[in-house]
Amino acid sequence: MTIGILFICTANLCRSPTAEGVFRSLATKAGLADAFEIDSAGTGTSHIGQPPTQPAIDAAAARGYDITGIRARQVTGEDIEHFDHVLAMTRGHLVELRWLAPRELVDKPQLLMSYAPPLGILDIPDPFGGTADDYERAIGMIESATKGLLARLTPEVRKAI
Repeated sequence: MTIGILFICTANLCRSPTAEGVFRSLATKAGLADAFEIDSAGTGTSHIGQPPTQPAIDAAAARGYDITGIRARQVTGEDIEHFDHVLAMTRGHLVELRWLAPRELVDKPQLLMSYAPPLGILDIPDPFGGTADDYERAIGMIESATKGLLARLTPEVRKAI
């Protein structure tokens, strides 16, 4: 059994590739990497094929994550059908994903922050064009939510092994 996880932001340059890299690292450290298909995509088309931004790469590297091999791509309706968990960075992305989703899967996309401890925060702010602190804040939120996601899915994975 493989569980598909897809992280979504706007351009697939900052938040979603960071989430992909963080979750991949957490799953690997837990010995569960083979249980997941992990990917990321963006709702927009303007940066397809580009690597994550340098500040995102730097913020990830400072915490031990390598996101340099990720390339931006656009999310499709087929992605929503294919992946078990389609996780949006903001409520705006969630709306876009629900419009894109086949009618029977309109509730499948969820907010990544729904897996974080109850902080009262729903959206991970876009650090693009911001300061190093903005990237640090985003990666901190992403770490919190992806740890919660892995904790939620681990019993299901262990049962299937």
